[in-house]
Amino acid sequence: MKYRFAFLVALLLIGVLAFASPLKIGFIFVGPINDNGWTQAHYDGGVLALKKAFGDKVQITYIENVPEGAPSLNVLNSLASRGFKLIYATSFGYMNQVMQAAKKHPNVIFEMCSGYELASNVGEYFGRMYEPRYLSGLIAGAMTKSGKIGYVAAYPTPEVVRGINAFTLGVRAVNPRATVHVVWTYSWYDPPVEKEAALSLINAGCDVMAQHQDSPAAVEAAQSKGVYAIGYDSPNMGKFGPDAYLTSPIWDWSAFYVPNTKEVLDGTWKSEAYWKGMKSGIVKLAPMSKLVPLSVKKLVTAMKDEIISGRFHVFEGPIYDQNGKLRIPAGKIMSDDALLSMQWFVNGVVGKIPKK
Repeated sequence: MKYRFAFLVALLLIGVLAFASPLKIGFIFVGPINDNGWTQAHYDGGVLALKKAFGDKVQITYIENVPEGAPSLNVLNSLASRGFKLIYATSFGYMNQVMQAAKKHPNVIFEMCSGYELASNVGEYFGRMYEPRYLSGLIAGAMTKSGKIGYVAAYPTPEVVRGINAFTLGVRAVNPRATVHVVWTYSWYDPPVEKEAALSLINAGCDVMAQHQDSPAAVEAAQSKGVYAIGYDSPNMGKFGPDAYLTSPIWDWSAFYVPNTKEVLDGTWKSEAYWKGMKSGIVKLAPMSKLVPLSVKKLVTAMKDEIISGRFHVFEGPIYDQNGKLRIPAGKIMSDDALLSMQWFVNGVVGKIPKK
Protein backbone atom coordinates (compact mmCIF):
# COMPACT_ATOMS: atom_id res chain seq x y z
CA MET A 1 0.00 0.00 0.00
CA LYS A 2 2.81 2.41 0.93
CA TYR A 3 4.48 1.82 -2.44
CA ARG A 4 1.25 2.60 -4.23
CA PHE A 5 0.89 5.79 -2.15
CA ALA A 6 4.46 6.83 -2.97
CA PHE A 7 3.79 6.21 -6.66
CA LEU A 8 0.69 8.41 -6.57
CA VAL A 9 2.61 11.16 -4.78
CA ALA A 10 5.34 10.96 -7.41
CA LEU A 11 2.77 11.28 -10.19
CA LEU A 12 1.23 14.27 -8.44
CA LEU A 13 4.63 15.96 -8.09
CA ILE A 14 5.41 15.35 -11.75
CA GLY A 15 2.08 16.89 -12.69
CA VAL A 16 2.71 19.93 -10.48
CA LEU A 17 6.19 20.40 -11.94
CA ALA A 18 4.86 20.03 -15.48
CA PHE A 19 2.16 22.56 -14.78
CA ALA A 20 4.71 24.96 -13.29
CA SER A 21 7.14 24.70 -16.21
CA PRO A 22 7.56 28.01 -18.01
CA LEU A 23 6.54 28.41 -21.62
CA LYS A 24 9.73 28.35 -23.69
CA ILE A 25 9.63 31.13 -26.29
CA GLY A 26 12.17 31.72 -29.04
CA PHE A 27 12.71 34.79 -31.22
CA ILE A 28 14.81 34.93 -34.36
CA PHE A 29 15.95 38.36 -35.47
CA VAL A 30 17.26 39.49 -38.84
CA GLY A 31 19.53 42.12 -37.27
CA PRO A 32 21.14 43.11 -33.96
CA ILE A 33 18.96 44.07 -31.01
CA ASN A 34 20.70 47.46 -30.78
CA ASP A 35 20.03 48.54 -34.38
CA ASN A 36 17.81 51.42 -33.15
CA GLY A 37 15.26 50.18 -35.66
CA TRP A 38 13.31 47.08 -36.67
CA THR A 39 15.01 44.45 -34.53
CA GLN A 40 15.26 46.65 -31.45
CA ALA A 41 11.55 47.39 -31.73
CA HIS A 42 10.83 43.63 -31.72
CA TYR A 43 13.24 43.09 -28.83
CA ASP A 44 11.68 45.87 -26.75
CA GLY A 45 8.08 44.98 -27.60
CA GLY A 46 8.69 41.25 -27.53
CA VAL A 47 11.47 39.94 -25.28
CA LEU A 48 11.39 42.75 -22.72
CA ALA A 49 7.62 43.22 -22.76
CA LEU A 50 6.93 39.49 -22.29
CA LYS A 51 9.37 39.22 -19.41
CA LYS A 52 7.67 42.17 -17.74
CA ALA A 53 4.16 40.85 -18.40
CA PHE A 54 4.64 37.18 -17.50
CA GLY A 55 7.76 36.90 -15.35
CA ASP A 56 8.70 33.30 -14.55
CA LYS A 57 5.77 31.94 -16.56
CA VAL A 58 7.95 32.30 -19.65
CA GLN A 59 11.50 31.39 -20.56
CA ILE A 60 12.74 33.43 -23.51
CA THR A 61 15.74 33.15 -25.79
CA TYR A 62 16.57 35.11 -28.92
CA ILE A 63 19.04 34.76 -31.76
CA GLU A 64 20.31 37.84 -33.58
CA ASN A 65 21.49 38.28 -37.16
CA VAL A 66 19.80 35.18 -38.57
CA PRO A 67 20.02 35.37 -42.39
CA GLU A 68 16.74 35.15 -44.26
CA GLY A 69 16.08 32.18 -46.52
CA ALA A 70 17.57 28.71 -46.27
CA PRO A 71 20.03 29.37 -43.40
CA SER A 72 17.14 30.16 -41.04
CA LEU A 73 15.69 26.64 -41.26
CA ASN A 74 18.42 25.10 -39.09
CA VAL A 75 17.85 27.78 -36.46
CA LEU A 76 14.08 27.20 -36.42
CA ASN A 77 14.47 23.41 -36.23
CA SER A 78 17.05 23.72 -33.48
CA LEU A 79 14.75 25.84 -31.32
CA ALA A 80 11.84 23.44 -31.85
CA SER A 81 14.01 20.42 -31.04
CA ARG A 82 15.20 22.08 -27.83
CA GLY A 83 11.68 22.33 -26.47
CA PHE A 84 10.65 25.83 -27.47
CA LYS A 85 6.88 25.71 -27.90
CA LEU A 86 6.32 29.22 -29.27
CA ILE A 87 8.65 30.62 -31.91
CA TYR A 88 8.44 34.12 -33.36
CA ALA A 89 10.10 34.66 -36.75
CA THR A 90 10.40 38.41 -37.16
CA SER A 91 11.14 39.02 -40.84
CA PHE A 92 9.39 38.32 -44.15
CA GLY A 93 12.26 36.27 -45.57
CA TYR A 94 11.79 33.49 -43.00
CA MET A 95 8.35 32.51 -44.26
CA ASN A 96 9.20 29.48 -46.40
CA GLN A 97 11.45 28.07 -43.70
CA VAL A 98 8.81 28.63 -41.02
CA MET A 99 6.34 26.57 -43.04
CA GLN A 100 8.88 23.76 -43.41
CA ALA A 101 9.76 23.77 -39.71
CA ALA A 102 6.09 23.89 -38.71
CA LYS A 103 5.36 20.80 -40.77
CA LYS A 104 8.22 18.96 -39.09
CA HIS A 105 7.20 20.11 -35.58
CA PRO A 106 3.38 20.04 -35.46
CA ASN A 107 3.29 20.51 -31.68
CA VAL A 108 5.17 23.81 -31.84
CA ILE A 109 3.40 27.13 -32.47
CA PHE A 110 5.09 29.40 -34.99
CA GLU A 111 4.22 33.05 -35.57
CA MET A 112 5.46 34.62 -38.78
CA CYS A 113 5.87 38.40 -39.03
CA SER A 114 4.71 40.01 -42.30
CA GLY A 115 4.14 36.69 -44.04
CA TYR A 116 0.98 35.52 -45.76
CA GLU A 117 0.86 31.73 -45.27
CA LEU A 118 -1.01 29.97 -42.48
CA ALA A 119 -1.16 26.43 -41.08
CA SER A 120 -2.82 24.83 -38.07
CA ASN A 121 0.27 25.67 -35.98
CA VAL A 122 1.33 28.83 -37.87
CA GLY A 123 -0.08 32.31 -37.43
CA GLU A 124 1.05 35.50 -39.11
CA TYR A 125 1.12 39.02 -37.79
CA PHE A 126 1.77 42.54 -38.98
CA GLY A 127 0.44 46.06 -38.61
CA ARG A 128 -1.08 48.59 -40.97
CA MET A 129 2.05 50.70 -41.03
CA TYR A 130 0.70 52.53 -44.05
CA GLU A 131 -1.49 54.56 -41.68
CA PRO A 132 1.31 56.38 -39.84
CA ARG A 133 3.29 56.39 -43.11
CA TYR A 134 0.55 58.58 -44.57
CA LEU A 135 0.76 60.93 -41.60
CA SER A 136 4.54 61.23 -41.97
CA GLY A 137 3.95 62.05 -45.64
CA LEU A 138 1.78 64.99 -44.62
CA ILE A 139 4.72 66.33 -42.63
CA ALA A 140 7.24 65.76 -45.41
CA GLY A 141 5.00 67.45 -47.97
CA ALA A 142 4.56 70.46 -45.70
CA MET A 143 8.28 70.77 -44.88
CA THR A 144 9.92 70.39 -48.30
CA LYS A 145 11.04 73.54 -50.09
CA SER A 146 12.50 71.90 -53.18
CA GLY A 147 9.43 69.75 -53.78
CA LYS A 148 11.73 66.69 -53.97
CA ILE A 149 11.63 64.11 -51.18
CA GLY A 150 13.96 61.11 -50.98
CA TYR A 151 13.01 57.61 -49.88
CA VAL A 152 15.63 54.97 -49.09
CA ALA A 153 13.91 51.61 -49.57
CA ALA A 154 15.04 48.07 -48.78
CA TYR A 155 13.39 45.48 -51.05
CA PRO A 156 10.52 45.88 -53.54
CA THR A 157 8.10 43.74 -51.50
CA PRO A 158 4.40 44.68 -51.31
CA GLU A 159 5.00 45.88 -47.73
CA VAL A 160 7.65 48.39 -48.82
CA VAL A 161 5.78 49.46 -51.97
CA ARG A 162 2.61 49.99 -49.92
CA GLY A 163 4.51 52.18 -47.48
CA ILE A 164 6.04 54.31 -50.24
CA ASN A 165 2.60 54.79 -51.78
CA ALA A 166 0.94 55.74 -48.49
CA PHE A 167 3.73 58.19 -47.75
CA THR A 168 3.41 59.73 -51.22
CA LEU A 169 -0.36 60.08 -50.88
CA GLY A 170 0.26 62.02 -47.68
CA VAL A 171 2.88 64.21 -49.36
CA ARG A 172 0.62 65.02 -52.30
CA ALA A 173 -2.39 65.73 -50.08
CA VAL A 174 -0.65 68.89 -48.85
CA ASN A 175 1.76 69.50 -51.73
CA PRO A 176 0.29 68.24 -55.03
CA ARG A 177 3.41 69.08 -57.07
CA ALA A 178 5.92 67.38 -54.78
CA THR A 179 7.57 64.11 -55.84
CA VAL A 180 9.02 61.17 -53.90
CA HIS A 181 12.26 59.74 -55.30
CA VAL A 182 13.04 56.10 -54.47
CA VAL A 183 16.43 54.37 -54.27
CA TRP A 184 16.65 50.62 -53.52
CA THR A 185 19.38 49.16 -51.30
CA TYR A 186 18.40 45.45 -51.44
CA SER A 187 19.14 45.10 -47.74
CA TRP A 188 17.12 45.57 -44.57
CA TYR A 189 20.13 46.55 -42.50
CA ASP A 190 23.32 47.85 -44.09
CA PRO A 191 24.14 51.29 -42.64
CA PRO A 192 26.94 52.24 -45.09
CA VAL A 193 24.77 51.39 -48.11
CA GLU A 194 21.76 53.19 -46.61
CA LYS A 195 23.83 56.30 -45.96
CA GLU A 196 25.24 56.27 -49.49
CA ALA A 197 21.73 55.96 -50.92
CA ALA A 198 20.51 58.85 -48.80
CA LEU A 199 23.42 61.06 -49.82
CA SER A 200 22.76 60.33 -53.49
CA LEU A 201 19.17 61.54 -53.06
CA ILE A 202 20.24 64.64 -51.14
CA ASN A 203 22.82 65.47 -53.81
CA ALA A 204 20.02 65.18 -56.39
CA GLY A 205 18.07 67.94 -54.65
CA CYS A 206 15.91 66.10 -52.10
CA ASP A 207 15.55 68.17 -48.93
CA VAL A 208 13.53 65.68 -46.85
CA MET A 209 14.63 62.07 -46.36
CA ALA A 210 12.34 59.14 -45.56
CA GLN A 211 13.18 55.46 -45.30
CA HIS A 212 12.15 51.85 -45.06
CA GLN A 213 15.41 50.66 -43.51
CA ASP A 214 16.45 49.32 -40.14
CA SER A 215 19.24 51.72 -39.21
CA PRO A 216 19.36 55.49 -38.63
CA ALA A 217 21.95 55.96 -41.40
CA ALA A 218 19.59 58.04 -43.57
CA VAL A 219 18.83 60.28 -40.61
CA GLU A 220 22.56 60.73 -40.03
CA ALA A 221 23.03 61.61 -43.70
CA ALA A 222 20.30 64.23 -43.48
CA GLN A 223 21.88 65.68 -40.35
CA SER A 224 25.25 65.96 -42.10
CA LYS A 225 23.75 67.78 -45.09
CA GLY A 226 21.35 70.10 -43.30
CA VAL A 227 18.09 68.61 -44.60
CA TYR A 228 15.10 67.09 -42.83
CA ALA A 229 14.63 63.41 -42.03
CA ILE A 230 11.81 61.04 -41.16
CA GLY A 231 12.93 57.81 -39.51
CA TYR A 232 11.26 54.43 -39.15
CA ASP A 233 10.67 51.65 -36.60
CA SER A 234 11.69 53.43 -33.42
CA PRO A 235 11.62 56.91 -31.86
CA ASN A 236 15.29 56.32 -30.98
CA MET A 237 16.28 57.55 -34.44
CA GLY A 238 15.74 61.15 -33.39
CA LYS A 239 18.98 61.24 -31.42
CA PHE A 240 20.97 60.60 -34.60
CA GLY A 241 19.78 63.80 -36.25
CA PRO A 242 18.67 66.37 -33.70
CA ASP A 243 18.71 69.17 -36.27
CA ALA A 244 17.09 67.06 -39.00
CA TYR A 245 14.62 64.67 -37.40
CA LEU A 246 10.88 65.35 -37.78
CA THR A 247 9.20 62.10 -36.66
CA SER A 248 9.03 58.35 -37.38
CA PRO A 249 6.29 55.85 -38.16
CA ILE A 250 7.00 53.33 -35.38
CA TRP A 251 6.04 49.90 -34.06
CA ASP A 252 4.85 48.92 -30.60
CA TRP A 253 5.02 45.16 -30.96
CA SER A 254 3.88 44.59 -27.36
CA ALA A 255 0.35 45.27 -28.63
CA PHE A 256 0.61 41.90 -30.40
CA TYR A 257 3.18 39.88 -28.46
CA VAL A 258 1.62 40.20 -25.00
CA PRO A 259 -1.96 39.14 -25.87
CA ASN A 260 -0.69 36.50 -28.31
CA THR A 261 1.52 34.88 -25.69
CA LYS A 262 -1.31 35.03 -23.16
CA GLU A 263 -3.48 33.06 -25.59
CA VAL A 264 -0.79 30.37 -25.78
CA LEU A 265 -0.47 30.26 -21.99
CA ASP A 266 -4.26 30.08 -21.61
CA GLY A 267 -4.63 27.41 -24.27
CA THR A 268 -6.86 29.60 -26.44
CA TRP A 269 -4.38 30.30 -29.26
CA LYS A 270 -5.55 29.69 -32.81
CA SER A 271 -4.00 30.28 -36.19
CA GLU A 272 -5.00 33.61 -37.67
CA ALA A 273 -3.77 36.51 -39.80
CA TYR A 274 -3.33 39.53 -37.51
CA TRP A 275 -3.25 42.87 -39.34
CA LYS A 276 -4.34 45.82 -37.26
CA GLY A 277 -3.74 49.55 -37.42
CA MET A 278 -3.23 52.60 -35.22
CA LYS A 279 -6.41 51.95 -33.27
CA SER A 280 -4.83 48.80 -31.78
CA GLY A 281 -1.59 50.58 -30.86
CA ILE A 282 0.71 48.28 -32.83
CA VAL A 283 1.64 51.13 -35.22
CA LYS A 284 2.01 54.77 -34.28
CA LEU A 285 3.51 58.06 -35.30
CA ALA A 286 6.30 59.03 -32.93
CA PRO A 287 6.07 62.44 -31.28
CA MET A 288 6.80 65.19 -33.78
CA SER A 289 9.93 67.21 -33.09
CA LYS A 290 10.13 70.92 -32.40
CA LEU A 291 11.09 71.43 -36.05
CA VAL A 292 7.50 70.69 -37.13
CA PRO A 293 5.33 73.84 -37.10
CA LEU A 294 2.28 73.87 -34.86
CA SER A 295 -0.09 74.18 -37.83
CA VAL A 296 1.33 70.99 -39.33
CA LYS A 297 1.11 69.19 -35.99
CA LYS A 298 -2.57 70.13 -35.74
CA LEU A 299 -3.25 68.83 -39.24
CA VAL A 300 -1.49 65.53 -38.52
CA THR A 301 -3.32 65.09 -35.21
CA ALA A 302 -6.67 65.72 -36.90
CA MET A 303 -5.93 63.20 -39.66
CA LYS A 304 -4.75 60.67 -37.11
CA ASP A 305 -8.14 60.92 -35.40
CA GLU A 306 -9.89 60.53 -38.76
CA ILE A 307 -7.96 57.33 -39.52
CA ILE A 308 -8.47 55.78 -36.08
CA SER A 309 -12.20 56.56 -36.18
CA GLY A 310 -12.53 54.93 -39.61
CA ARG A 311 -13.78 58.11 -41.24
CA PHE A 312 -10.71 58.29 -43.48
CA HIS A 313 -9.01 55.48 -45.38
CA VAL A 314 -5.53 56.02 -46.83
CA PHE A 315 -6.23 53.98 -49.95
CA GLU A 316 -9.65 55.34 -50.87
CA GLY A 317 -10.10 56.52 -54.45
CA PRO A 318 -9.68 58.22 -56.68
CA ILE A 319 -6.03 57.07 -56.81
CA TYR A 320 -3.95 57.03 -59.99
CA ASP A 321 -0.70 55.20 -60.64
CA GLN A 322 2.47 56.90 -61.83
CA ASN A 323 1.44 56.33 -65.45
CA GLY A 324 -1.86 58.15 -64.96
CA LYS A 325 -4.03 55.04 -64.89
CA LEU A 326 -6.98 55.10 -62.48
CA ARG A 327 -6.33 52.27 -60.04
CA ILE A 328 -8.93 52.98 -57.35
CA PRO A 329 -12.16 54.72 -58.42
CA ALA A 330 -13.71 57.48 -56.35
CA GLY A 331 -15.54 56.17 -53.32
CA LYS A 332 -13.86 52.74 -53.45
CA ILE A 333 -11.49 51.48 -50.76
CA MET A 334 -8.67 49.18 -51.78
CA SER A 335 -9.20 45.62 -50.51
CA ASP A 336 -6.78 43.96 -48.10
CA ASP A 337 -5.87 41.37 -50.74
CA ALA A 338 -4.93 44.15 -53.16
CA LEU A 339 -2.97 45.99 -50.47
CA LEU A 340 -1.07 42.86 -49.51
CA SER A 341 -0.01 42.22 -53.11
CA MET A 342 0.62 45.83 -54.17
CA GLN A 343 3.23 46.11 -56.93
CA TRP A 344 2.60 49.50 -58.51
CA PHE A 345 3.45 53.07 -57.59
CA VAL A 346 0.99 55.92 -57.13
CA ASN A 347 1.23 59.17 -59.03
CA GLY A 348 4.04 61.27 -57.59
CA VAL A 349 6.59 58.50 -57.10
CA VAL A 350 9.77 58.77 -59.17
CA GLY A 351 11.35 55.37 -59.52
CA LYS A 352 10.62 51.86 -60.72
CA ILE A 353 9.74 48.60 -59.01
CA PRO A 354 12.30 45.99 -60.08
CA LYS A 355 10.82 42.76 -61.36
CA LYS A 356 13.17 40.75 -59.16
